[in-house]
Amino acid sequence: MEEMLEQSQEQRDHVLVVEDDEETRELLHEYLEQNGFRCTSLPDGTQLRSHITEDRPDLIVMDLMMPGEDGLTLTRNLRAHAATAHIPVIMLTARSEETDRIIGLEMGADDYLPKPFNPRELLARINSVMRRARAEPVGKQKQESIKSYQFAGWQLDVASRRLTSPEGESVSLSRKEYTLLTIFLQNPQKLMDRDAIMKIYGGREASPFERGIDVQIGRLRKRLQGGGEQDGKELIRTVWGQGYLLDVPVETQG
Repeated sequence: MEEMLEQSQEQRDHVLVVEDDEETRELLHEYLEQNGFRCTSLPDGTQLRSHITEDRPDLIVMDLMMPGEDGLTLTRNLRAHAATAHIPVIMLTARSEETDRIIGLEMGADDYLPKPFNPRELLARINSVMRRARAEPVGKQKQESIKSYQFAGWQLDVASRRLTSPEGESVSLSRKEYTLLTIFLQNPQKLMDRDAIMKIYGGREASPFERGIDVQIGRLRKRLQGGGEQDGKELIRTVWGQGYLLDVPVETQG
């Protein structure tokens, strides 16, 4: 019976809560356990660092403002390491910290939730983010088996998330830009409408960070400027009234 219980625990999605307020931390832990998750709750970034190497979670819920390392620093560090770069992060923030919320999303948080919040909304956000994290383009090789993409002289290394221009220069990508670029690379020369892109991209249209998929594509195009014979607009082409496509062939190395 104990073995079966252990196995059942392991099969549940694992959510790691990092929250310095003890009362909030305990409430979230109990609520998530009651709703079918395996939950680990920690008070600070120091414990997060030591724990995550031993028991990697499926998703992290993290407070923005904590003593010591704050949520922004911790998220940036998670994204900088290949072993933790793909773990989804939901940031908990105070309502007055809108600028920090946007910075957090740009640094790699997948969603945010202003305090105070209804636990049911957090549960809905967790389920939504985890669905998005697991979504993959149909009929395409899994990203885990691809080491790099090459297109129009550019190269994207999957493990390091490093984009290199045809001239050999390294181009920095935010997590959102990286995700959007991989969508196009996994669907080369295929016309995709906005709804199809958003379904894979997983952005919430109401989020102040998203500001529409068109804006995100515009940012990605700027990253692809000045490299090779084609600029960003030529690489990611707009088909008016229909959508976008990456208008070059793509090669992969597995």
